[in-house]
Amino acid sequence: DPHLSHGSHSNLSWDHKEISLFDMVEIFVTEEFEIRYKKLTPAIRKKAEKQEKIFKENPFYPSLHTEKLEPKSHEVWSFRIDKRYRIIFRFISTNKALFLTVGPHSWIYNIKF
Repeated sequence: DPHLSHGSHSNLSWDHKEISLFDMVEIFVTEEFEIRYKKLTPAIRKKAEKQEKIFKENPFYPSLHTEKLEPKSHEVWSFRIDKRYRIIFRFISTNKALFLTVGPHSWIYNIKF
């Protein structure tokens, strides 16, 4: 049935688009990030790992709430670990990100990058 094969073809191309939207993002971390990350509770670290997996596949996935911080010219971004904690990062290239620091947003948004 040509109608059936057309349907499966359009599904395939849609899947392909979904997958190739971003190459997997490669993550690099600063010493500052490593030090702060080690100080997080195991529960927060577990959430951070889950969010990092999502970030690698799509840095703008809705549950990450990725946003560019002010001043926007500094090209510094954040994404959400949970309601309280954020990871602050910078894109080094299209599919490379440098995690700068991690912590509660109340503290992070006072840092001048």
